[in-house]
Amino acid sequence: MADYIDALVEAAEDDVVSLDGLYVTTRDNGYRLETPDKSRDSLSEATLRDVLSDYDEYVTNWYFWSRAVGESSPQRRAFLRWVEGADAEDQSVPARYDALRDGIEREWGQLLVTATLGDDGQRRYELRHVDEADREGDDLDTYHEPLAARQLATYDEKGRYRPLKSGTNLAGGWVFPDLDGRDLVETVETFYPASVPNWYREREGTLDVEHWVDTIGRQTGMYSVVETWNRGDGHEHVNWVAESCCDDSQCVKRREWQYDDETDLDVDGGDGAFPCREPCSLVIAASRKWTRLEGENAQTYEFELTPSEKEQLEAIVDAVADDRTDEIREADVYEGANRYRARFLRAKLFDDDGNLCGVPTEDES
Repeated sequence: MADYIDALVEAAEDDVVSLDGLYVTTRDNGYRLETPDKSRDSLSEATLRDVLSDYDEYVTNWYFWSRAVGESSPQRRAFLRWVEGADAEDQSVPARYDALRDGIEREWGQLLVTATLGDDGQRRYELRHVDEADREGDDLDTYHEPLAARQLATYDEKGRYRPLKSGTNLAGGWVFPDLDGRDLVETVETFYPASVPNWYREREGTLDVEHWVDTIGRQTGMYSVVETWNRGDGHEHVNWVAESCCDDSQCVKRREWQYDDETDLDVDGGDGAFPCREPCSLVIAASRKWTRLEGENAQTYEFELTPSEKEQLEAIVDAVADDRTDEIREADVYEGANRYRARFLRAKLFDDDGNLCGVPTEDES
């Protein structure tokens, strides 16, 4: 504590100390000290040191943000202050310290960050999957190095590769129990690359959003075909893309890109904590396939279905689109997407070549 007071007094001699309600400065008649509940003027250095010893929470809070965190990385500092709500105007340092002793939780995509109070006001951070907030730490695999998050973010719970790092299929079963501020941000950035810088730029009003038209305008090679969607009512096609890929159920980012500078998409951008500034590579790759599919000529097919069979086909599409097939148990035969009901429908309506109702697909495009 004495070292922290030494650093604070030295800082006050060079400049005004002002942070989270603590204000210390020098005047011709001595030092002035202010906190939200008290002010003292004309203090000698010795008296100032004695008074500061009674304000250890303000002193350690100043030292943590000014010395331990510092100003070298404004985005890291802003993120760490966001985690514990340090910029909230209605919460004093003592109240925030009480909350930190119990643990302050914030969600970042599928990550749960818990900030706690360490020795002499230093903060410690725990990071785990948001769905495992109530699990005992001993039940989870423990990691300490930020780069371990790279492997954890690579595959989903079924061991399948995750092409979209901001997808909603992050696997759990792990915990980073004791990180400092620098390692916390590095770990978060490993799970969600560029999420903290883009969030910070958005807060500062400097986020450079690249809209759909701008993004596809620079596609080359096999992806240049996507630009053909801008002919005619391309806006409608891009709405379908955003609804398919950029919904909260599919991605933890909040979509900020639109069709172009003047044309917003009709689809909501979501509620993610951090922004998506441009169509991602997965969106572009999927759009390339959809562009080719949409280029086919429409044909008329005639099928005979009972009302229940029509509704079942609709239920199957919905279940696959919403990734709910694993939730439908084998015994749930009243569910349209039940596996046995789907197999029964195939046995009844598909011929040996896999044609629905025996109607062949004739591609005349």
